[in-house]
Amino acid sequence: MVKKKRGVQEVSDVAEPVALEETTVDNSLRASLEEIKKYDGVIGYIQRNTTSASIDFKDPTKIMDYALLSSLAFDAGRDFSELFDIGDVKSTLVGGKNVKMLSVIIGENKISVFMEKNADAEKVLTRLQAS
Repeated sequence: MVKKKRGVQEVSDVAEPVALEETTVDNSLRASLEEIKKYDGVIGYIQRNTTSASIDFKDPTKIMDYALLSSLAFDAGRDFSELFDIGDVKSTLVGGKNVKMLSVIIGENKISVFMEKNADAEKVLTRLQAS
């Protein structure tokens, strides 16, 4: 909060109240992501919402590629949903030659988990949905 007094700017340390429910969801989601990144075959994840983003990869050299792919997957899901009138897309699984990506929306969070081709995407999805 910023107050102006006679040409002097005064800054106070008053924090905006955070809803307890939102904090609980964020903490639960963070715990889930920490657990998931230890699963066999998980390469890393990208989590973002309107106020923050978190990226955690074992090999950071492809972060930009993964971030672009993640963003495009969410855009494509929205576009396909509208084009084919199938309702909201809650998750997508994209498989490549060596890597697959699970993208899921949980509340206001868009999460993409990157895995080796043989990793258990259903286990990852189940854990995320329990958040």
